[in-house]
Amino acid sequence: MSSTPSLLIENLAFAYPDGNQALYGVNLKIEKGERVALLGPNGAGKTTLVMHMNGIHPTAHGKVEVAGQLVDAKDKESLKSIRSKVGIVFQDPDDQLFMPTVGEDIAFGPYNMGKRGAELAAIVDDALRLVGMSEFKDRPPHHLSFGQRRRVAVATVLAMKPEILVLDEPSSNLDPASRRELADILRSLDITMVMVTHDLPYALELCERSVILSGGVMVADGNTAEILKNDELLKANRLELPVGFSV
Repeated sequence: MSSTPSLLIENLAFAYPDGNQALYGVNLKIEKGERVALLGPNGAGKTTLVMHMNGIHPTAHGKVEVAGQLVDAKDKESLKSIRSKVGIVFQDPDDQLFMPTVGEDIAFGPYNMGKRGAELAAIVDDALRLVGMSEFKDRPPHHLSFGQRRRVAVATVLAMKPEILVLDEPSSNLDPASRRELADILRSLDITMVMVTHDLPYALELCERSVILSGGVMVADGNTAEILKNDELLKANRLELPVGFSV
């Protein structure tokens, strides 16, 4: 493993302008290539934590580093670099797909980072290949199924060659076949991954390590299987395995 972690968060605390304290001194270190599930009930602070990883929320108290680079919302040039290193795939792919064709959607980010011509075309083709969507390059995104659009959304992020791939509820609204196909794709990627999810079997399948956030506090950090075997811990944090599912 690299000596520089992909993500280092130290004593991160954050309150919204209305006074709602969302995070209380969170510490989290994720090594390069690790896959970590971020679990917890609604309102636990998971989204707030993710928004600090690429400077959408400024770091008011504590420190966030991505691949050794400090996330500083006041430094616009640094922020541009950070946002290319932390790629977030939103829960609704339609929040990310807005160009006339799949290929143009994937080219959008790299184009804005100065890529052109053959280099840009190669980036687009490579990202499409990684998610198994090469034949859909010239299709309008709105002609694709929901599962296909989610894969294209992943490709738009991979095209930026990020240090960390952040996935917000990646299995939500997918039929069983699409769910499995996406899992196969995610498993094949050589990248640091943070997966925000309520889908505990998906967390078990894709992430060896899980972190539970509850009320803005990290209440567990360890092996996913061990965490999911702890019925009391799950119950206390409003997390449930599907009926009949055993770890």
